[in-house]
Amino acid sequence: MPEYRTDGFEFTYILFVITVIGLAVLVVSKLFPAYPRSDQRVVQSNTTTRLAKELQEKKATMRTQVFSTVKTTLFLGALTGLLILIGNWLGGTGGMFFAFVLAMAMNGGAWWFSDKLALRMAGAREATPAEAPELQRMVAELAQRANLPMPRVYLIEADAPNAFATGRDPQHGAVAVTTGIMQILDRNELAGVIAHELGHIKNRDTLISAVAATVAGAITMIANMAQWSLIFGGLGRGDDEESSPLGGIVMIILAPIAATLIQLAISRSREFGADASGAHIAGEPLALAAALRKLEQWSAQRPMTVNPATAHMYIVNPLHGGAIAGLFSTHPPTEQRIARLEELATVNTYSR
Repeated sequence: MPEYRTDGFEFTYILFVITVIGLAVLVVSKLFPAYPRSDQRVVQSNTTTRLAKELQEKKATMRTQVFSTVKTTLFLGALTGLLILIGNWLGGTGGMFFAFVLAMAMNGGAWWFSDKLALRMAGAREATPAEAPELQRMVAELAQRANLPMPRVYLIEADAPNAFATGRDPQHGAVAVTTGIMQILDRNELAGVIAHELGHIKNRDTLISAVAATVAGAITMIANMAQWSLIFGGLGRGDDEESSPLGGIVMIILAPIAATLIQLAISRSREFGADASGAHIAGEPLALAAALRKLEQWSAQRPMTVNPATAHMYIVNPLHGGAIAGLFSTHPPTEQRIARLEELATVNTYSR
Protein backbone atom coordinates (compact mmCIF):
# COMPACT_ATOMS: atom_id res chain seq x y z
CA MET A 1 0.00 0.00 0.00
CA PRO A 2 1.51 3.36 -0.90
CA GLU A 3 1.71 5.98 1.79
CA TYR A 4 -0.11 9.08 0.68
CA ARG A 5 1.17 12.50 1.61
CA THR A 6 -1.33 14.35 3.75
CA ASP A 7 0.71 17.30 4.96
CA GLY A 8 -0.45 20.90 5.13
CA PHE A 9 0.31 21.54 1.47
CA GLU A 10 -2.37 19.08 0.40
CA PHE A 11 -5.11 20.91 2.26
CA THR A 12 -3.72 24.32 1.25
CA TYR A 13 -3.97 23.24 -2.38
CA ILE A 14 -7.57 22.10 -1.89
CA LEU A 15 -8.41 25.43 -0.27
CA PHE A 16 -6.76 27.22 -3.19
CA VAL A 17 -8.82 25.24 -5.70
CA ILE A 18 -12.07 26.01 -3.86
CA THR A 19 -11.14 29.70 -3.74
CA VAL A 20 -10.36 29.80 -7.47
CA ILE A 21 -13.68 28.14 -8.30
CA GLY A 22 -15.56 30.57 -6.06
CA LEU A 23 -13.83 33.56 -7.63
CA ALA A 24 -14.57 32.23 -11.12
CA VAL A 25 -18.29 32.02 -10.34
CA LEU A 26 -18.20 35.50 -8.79
CA VAL A 27 -16.41 37.04 -11.77
CA VAL A 28 -18.86 35.46 -14.21
CA SER A 29 -21.82 36.77 -12.20
CA LYS A 30 -20.33 40.28 -12.48
CA LEU A 31 -19.47 39.99 -16.18
CA PHE A 32 -22.89 38.57 -17.02
CA PRO A 33 -25.33 40.49 -14.79
CA ALA A 34 -28.95 39.43 -14.57
CA TYR A 35 -30.10 42.86 -15.69
CA PRO A 36 -29.04 44.14 -19.12
CA ARG A 37 -26.47 46.89 -19.22
CA SER A 38 -27.62 50.44 -19.80
CA ASP A 39 -26.45 50.46 -23.42
CA GLN A 40 -28.51 47.34 -24.10
CA ARG A 41 -31.74 48.81 -22.75
CA VAL A 42 -34.42 50.00 -25.09
CA VAL A 43 -33.98 53.46 -26.51
CA GLN A 44 -36.97 55.74 -25.93
CA SER A 45 -37.97 56.73 -29.43
CA ASN A 46 -40.20 59.60 -28.33
CA THR A 47 -37.31 61.65 -26.93
CA THR A 48 -34.88 61.57 -29.85
CA THR A 49 -34.94 62.37 -33.51
CA ARG A 50 -34.55 59.55 -35.99
CA LEU A 51 -30.96 60.49 -36.86
CA ALA A 52 -29.93 60.83 -33.21
CA LYS A 53 -31.61 57.55 -32.40
CA GLU A 54 -29.74 55.72 -35.17
CA LEU A 55 -26.44 57.25 -34.01
CA GLN A 56 -27.16 56.26 -30.43
CA GLU A 57 -28.02 52.71 -31.51
CA LYS A 58 -24.80 52.40 -33.53
CA LYS A 59 -22.73 53.54 -30.55
CA ALA A 60 -24.57 51.14 -28.27
CA THR A 61 -23.99 48.30 -30.76
CA MET A 62 -20.27 49.03 -30.92
CA ARG A 63 -20.00 49.13 -27.13
CA THR A 64 -21.94 45.88 -26.89
CA GLN A 65 -19.66 44.19 -29.43
CA VAL A 66 -16.49 45.33 -27.65
CA PHE A 67 -17.86 44.38 -24.25
CA SER A 68 -18.99 40.98 -25.56
CA THR A 69 -15.53 40.35 -27.05
CA VAL A 70 -13.83 41.19 -23.74
CA LYS A 71 -16.27 39.01 -21.81
CA THR A 72 -15.79 36.10 -24.18
CA THR A 73 -12.00 36.36 -23.93
CA LEU A 74 -11.97 36.56 -20.13
CA PHE A 75 -14.54 33.81 -19.81
CA LEU A 76 -12.67 31.56 -22.20
CA GLY A 77 -9.42 32.17 -20.33
CA ALA A 78 -11.03 31.49 -16.95
CA LEU A 79 -12.60 28.19 -17.97
CA THR A 80 -9.48 27.10 -19.85
CA GLY A 81 -7.40 27.88 -16.75
CA LEU A 82 -9.80 25.85 -14.61
CA LEU A 83 -9.54 22.98 -17.06
CA ILE A 84 -5.73 23.10 -16.99
CA LEU A 85 -5.74 23.26 -13.19
CA ILE A 86 -7.84 20.10 -13.10
CA GLY A 87 -5.49 18.38 -15.54
CA ASN A 88 -2.45 19.39 -13.47
CA TRP A 89 -3.98 18.01 -10.29
CA LEU A 90 -5.11 14.76 -11.81
CA GLY A 91 -2.13 13.99 -14.04
CA GLY A 92 0.70 16.34 -13.23
CA THR A 93 2.52 17.91 -16.17
CA GLY A 94 1.17 15.34 -18.61
CA GLY A 95 -2.39 15.93 -17.42
CA MET A 96 -1.95 19.68 -17.67
CA PHE A 97 -0.68 19.38 -21.25
CA PHE A 98 -3.55 17.05 -22.17
CA ALA A 99 -6.09 19.47 -20.68
CA PHE A 100 -4.55 22.41 -22.57
CA VAL A 101 -4.62 20.58 -25.91
CA LEU A 102 -8.20 19.45 -25.23
CA ALA A 103 -9.26 22.99 -24.36
CA MET A 104 -7.73 24.43 -27.53
CA ALA A 105 -9.29 21.74 -29.72
CA MET A 106 -12.75 22.09 -28.19
CA ASN A 107 -12.68 25.89 -28.25
CA GLY A 108 -11.65 25.81 -31.90
CA GLY A 109 -14.46 23.38 -32.60
CA ALA A 110 -16.91 25.60 -30.73
CA TRP A 111 -15.86 28.56 -32.85
CA TRP A 112 -16.02 26.92 -36.26
CA PHE A 113 -18.62 24.18 -35.94
CA SER A 114 -20.94 25.10 -33.06
CA ASP A 115 -23.77 26.22 -35.35
CA LYS A 116 -23.63 23.11 -37.52
CA LEU A 117 -23.50 20.81 -34.50
CA ALA A 118 -26.38 22.59 -32.76
CA LEU A 119 -28.60 22.47 -35.83
CA ARG A 120 -27.78 18.83 -36.50
CA MET A 121 -28.44 17.83 -32.89
CA ALA A 122 -31.80 19.61 -33.06
CA GLY A 123 -32.74 17.83 -36.28
CA ALA A 124 -33.22 21.16 -38.05
CA ARG A 125 -33.43 21.53 -41.80
CA GLU A 126 -33.07 24.75 -43.78
CA ALA A 127 -36.38 26.24 -44.87
CA THR A 128 -36.68 27.51 -48.41
CA PRO A 129 -38.60 30.72 -49.24
CA ALA A 130 -41.14 28.64 -51.13
CA GLU A 131 -41.70 26.36 -48.14
CA ALA A 132 -42.11 29.07 -45.49
CA PRO A 133 -42.56 32.42 -47.28
CA GLU A 134 -44.20 34.23 -44.36
CA LEU A 135 -41.51 33.11 -41.91
CA GLN A 136 -38.76 34.15 -44.33
CA ARG A 137 -40.33 37.60 -44.81
CA MET A 138 -40.70 38.07 -41.06
CA VAL A 139 -37.08 37.16 -40.36
CA ALA A 140 -35.86 39.42 -43.17
CA GLU A 141 -37.93 42.36 -41.92
CA LEU A 142 -36.80 41.99 -38.32
CA ALA A 143 -33.16 41.46 -39.32
CA GLN A 144 -33.30 44.71 -41.27
CA ARG A 145 -34.76 46.51 -38.25
CA ALA A 146 -31.92 45.10 -36.12
CA ASN A 147 -29.25 46.08 -38.69
CA LEU A 148 -28.23 42.44 -39.05
CA PRO A 149 -27.45 40.32 -42.10
CA MET A 150 -30.24 37.98 -43.09
CA PRO A 151 -29.73 34.80 -41.02
CA ARG A 152 -30.44 31.35 -42.35
CA VAL A 153 -33.85 30.02 -41.37
CA TYR A 154 -34.39 26.45 -40.19
CA LEU A 155 -37.40 24.35 -39.29
CA ILE A 156 -37.56 21.61 -36.64
CA GLU A 157 -40.29 19.01 -37.05
CA ALA A 158 -41.61 18.97 -33.48
CA ASP A 159 -44.99 19.62 -31.87
CA ALA A 160 -43.32 21.28 -28.87
CA PRO A 161 -43.22 25.06 -29.45
CA ASN A 162 -39.70 26.45 -29.19
CA ALA A 163 -36.93 28.29 -31.05
CA PHE A 164 -33.23 29.05 -30.82
CA ALA A 165 -30.45 30.96 -32.57
CA THR A 166 -26.89 29.93 -33.28
CA GLY A 167 -23.83 31.10 -35.20
CA ARG A 168 -20.44 32.45 -34.16
CA ASP A 169 -21.22 35.97 -35.42
CA PRO A 170 -24.03 37.87 -37.21
CA GLN A 171 -22.55 36.94 -40.61
CA HIS A 172 -23.02 33.24 -39.76
CA GLY A 173 -26.28 33.55 -37.83
CA ALA A 174 -29.11 31.04 -38.01
CA VAL A 175 -32.59 30.98 -36.49
CA ALA A 176 -34.46 27.71 -35.98
CA VAL A 177 -38.12 27.33 -35.00
CA THR A 178 -40.25 24.28 -34.42
CA THR A 179 -43.33 23.61 -36.48
CA GLY A 180 -45.28 23.61 -33.22
CA ILE A 181 -44.45 27.24 -32.42
CA MET A 182 -45.87 28.39 -35.75
CA GLN A 183 -49.19 26.75 -34.90
CA ILE A 184 -49.87 28.26 -31.47
CA LEU A 185 -48.51 31.83 -31.79
CA ASP A 186 -50.07 34.67 -33.73
CA ARG A 187 -47.97 36.82 -36.04
CA ASN A 188 -47.02 39.47 -33.47
CA GLU A 189 -46.08 36.86 -30.88
CA LEU A 190 -43.98 34.91 -33.38
CA ALA A 191 -42.28 38.16 -34.40
CA GLY A 192 -41.40 38.75 -30.75
CA VAL A 193 -39.82 35.30 -30.53
CA ILE A 194 -37.83 35.83 -33.75
CA ALA A 195 -36.71 39.25 -32.50
CA HIS A 196 -35.56 37.63 -29.24
CA GLU A 197 -33.40 35.18 -31.18
CA LEU A 198 -32.02 37.98 -33.34
CA GLY A 199 -31.17 39.73 -30.08
CA HIS A 200 -29.00 36.77 -29.14
CA ILE A 201 -27.19 37.05 -32.48
CA LYS A 202 -26.81 40.83 -32.18
CA ASN A 203 -25.40 40.54 -28.65
CA ARG A 204 -22.99 37.72 -29.64
CA ASP A 205 -24.63 35.43 -27.07
CA THR A 206 -24.57 32.46 -29.42
CA LEU A 207 -20.77 32.23 -29.41
CA ILE A 208 -20.54 32.65 -25.63
CA SER A 209 -23.13 29.93 -25.07
CA ALA A 210 -21.36 27.56 -27.45
CA VAL A 211 -18.01 28.06 -25.72
CA ALA A 212 -19.63 27.69 -22.30
CA ALA A 213 -21.26 24.40 -23.24
CA THR A 214 -18.08 23.09 -24.88
CA VAL A 215 -15.65 23.85 -22.06
CA ALA A 216 -18.14 22.82 -19.38
CA GLY A 217 -18.52 19.52 -21.20
CA ALA A 218 -14.74 19.09 -21.31
CA ILE A 219 -14.47 19.71 -17.57
CA THR A 220 -17.20 17.19 -16.86
CA MET A 221 -15.54 14.65 -19.17
CA ILE A 222 -12.19 14.99 -17.40
CA ALA A 223 -13.90 14.71 -14.03
CA ASN A 224 -15.53 11.47 -15.17
CA MET A 225 -12.16 10.16 -16.35
CA ALA A 226 -10.69 11.06 -12.97
CA GLN A 227 -13.49 9.21 -11.23
CA TRP A 228 -12.59 5.98 -13.04
CA SER A 229 -8.92 6.67 -12.41
CA LEU A 230 -9.65 6.95 -8.71
CA ILE A 231 -11.58 3.68 -8.73
CA PHE A 232 -8.76 1.76 -10.41
CA GLY A 233 -5.93 3.66 -8.75
CA GLY A 234 -3.36 5.98 -10.18
CA LEU A 235 -5.03 9.29 -9.31
CA GLY A 236 -2.41 11.74 -8.19
CA ARG A 237 -1.27 15.31 -8.54
CA GLY A 238 2.43 15.03 -9.13
CA ASP A 239 4.39 13.23 -11.80
CA ASP A 240 6.56 11.12 -9.51
CA GLU A 241 4.97 11.52 -6.12
CA GLU A 242 2.18 9.80 -4.28
CA SER A 243 -0.45 12.15 -2.95
CA SER A 244 -3.64 11.79 -0.99
CA PRO A 245 -6.71 11.09 -3.12
CA LEU A 246 -8.63 13.61 -1.02
CA GLY A 247 -7.72 16.48 -3.33
CA GLY A 248 -8.74 14.48 -6.37
CA ILE A 249 -12.09 13.62 -4.80
CA VAL A 250 -12.74 17.29 -4.02
CA MET A 251 -11.82 18.22 -7.60
CA ILE A 252 -14.06 15.52 -9.08
CA ILE A 253 -17.01 16.84 -7.08
CA LEU A 254 -16.46 20.59 -7.35
CA ALA A 255 -15.18 20.99 -10.90
CA PRO A 256 -18.39 19.92 -12.74
CA ILE A 257 -20.47 21.91 -10.25
CA ALA A 258 -18.39 25.03 -10.89
CA ALA A 259 -18.59 24.57 -14.65
CA THR A 260 -22.36 24.10 -14.45
CA LEU A 261 -22.84 27.17 -12.24
CA ILE A 262 -20.79 29.30 -14.62
CA GLN A 263 -22.76 28.03 -17.60
CA LEU A 264 -26.09 28.65 -15.85
CA ALA A 265 -25.08 32.16 -14.79
CA ILE A 266 -24.25 33.04 -18.38
CA SER A 267 -27.32 31.42 -19.89
CA ARG A 268 -29.80 32.98 -17.46
CA SER A 269 -28.41 36.50 -17.71
CA ARG A 270 -28.27 36.39 -21.51
CA GLU A 271 -31.99 35.57 -21.72
CA PHE A 272 -32.88 38.85 -20.00
CA GLY A 273 -30.63 40.77 -22.37
CA ALA A 274 -32.14 39.06 -25.42
CA ASP A 275 -35.66 39.81 -24.16
CA ALA A 276 -34.82 43.52 -23.94
CA SER A 277 -33.16 43.49 -27.36
CA GLY A 278 -36.07 41.56 -28.85
CA ALA A 279 -38.56 44.05 -27.42
CA HIS A 280 -36.63 46.87 -29.09
CA ILE A 281 -36.30 45.09 -32.45
CA ALA A 282 -39.95 44.00 -32.72
CA GLY A 283 -41.31 47.11 -31.02
CA GLU A 284 -43.86 45.14 -28.99
CA PRO A 285 -42.61 43.86 -25.62
CA LEU A 286 -46.10 42.73 -24.61
CA ALA A 287 -46.29 40.46 -27.67
CA LEU A 288 -43.06 38.75 -26.58
CA ALA A 289 -44.41 38.49 -23.03
CA ALA A 290 -47.59 36.84 -24.33
CA ALA A 291 -45.50 34.46 -26.43
CA LEU A 292 -43.36 33.46 -23.43
CA ARG A 293 -46.50 32.78 -21.41
CA LYS A 294 -47.89 30.50 -24.12
CA LEU A 295 -44.57 28.74 -24.68
CA GLU A 296 -44.14 28.02 -20.99
CA GLN A 297 -47.60 26.49 -20.74
CA TRP A 298 -47.29 24.41 -23.90
CA SER A 299 -43.73 23.27 -23.15
CA ALA A 300 -44.90 21.84 -19.84
CA GLN A 301 -47.54 19.84 -21.71
CA ARG A 302 -45.30 18.87 -24.62
CA PRO A 303 -41.71 18.53 -23.39
CA MET A 304 -39.19 18.46 -26.20
CA THR A 305 -36.66 15.68 -26.67
CA VAL A 306 -33.32 17.48 -26.87
CA ASN A 307 -29.74 16.92 -25.81
CA PRO A 308 -29.30 18.54 -22.36
CA ALA A 309 -26.10 20.19 -23.63
CA THR A 310 -28.19 22.31 -26.03
CA ALA A 311 -31.14 23.06 -23.73
CA HIS A 312 -29.75 26.49 -22.82
CA MET A 313 -30.03 27.64 -26.44
CA TYR A 314 -33.84 27.55 -26.64
CA ILE A 315 -36.07 30.51 -25.80
CA VAL A 316 -37.79 28.49 -23.06
CA ASN A 317 -36.37 25.47 -21.31
CA PRO A 318 -37.39 22.40 -23.37
CA LEU A 319 -36.64 20.09 -20.43
CA HIS A 320 -38.98 20.03 -17.47
CA GLY A 321 -38.34 18.44 -14.11
CA GLY A 322 -39.36 18.87 -10.52
CA ALA A 323 -38.54 21.65 -8.09
CA ILE A 324 -34.99 20.41 -7.57
CA ALA A 325 -34.37 20.35 -11.31
CA GLY A 326 -35.60 23.94 -11.46
CA LEU A 327 -32.70 25.04 -9.29
CA PHE A 328 -30.33 23.99 -12.08
CA SER A 329 -32.48 25.28 -14.92
CA THR A 330 -30.64 26.89 -17.82
CA HIS A 331 -33.32 29.62 -17.99
CA PRO A 332 -34.53 32.23 -15.50
CA PRO A 333 -38.13 31.88 -14.31
CA THR A 334 -40.47 32.82 -17.12
CA GLU A 335 -42.55 34.90 -14.71
CA GLN A 336 -39.57 37.18 -14.09
CA ARG A 337 -38.95 37.59 -17.81
CA ILE A 338 -42.61 38.46 -18.42
CA ALA A 339 -42.60 40.94 -15.54
CA ARG A 340 -39.56 42.75 -16.93
CA LEU A 341 -41.08 42.94 -20.39
CA GLU A 342 -44.27 44.38 -18.95
CA GLU A 343 -42.17 46.93 -17.08
CA LEU A 344 -40.39 47.88 -20.30
CA ALA A 345 -43.77 48.39 -21.97
CA THR A 346 -44.85 50.85 -19.27
CA VAL A 347 -41.70 52.99 -19.20
CA ASN A 348 -40.82 53.04 -22.91
CA THR A 349 -42.61 54.00 -26.09
CA TYR A 350 -42.15 51.69 -29.05
CA SER A 351 -42.94 52.17 -32.68
CA ARG A 352 -42.85 49.59 -35.42
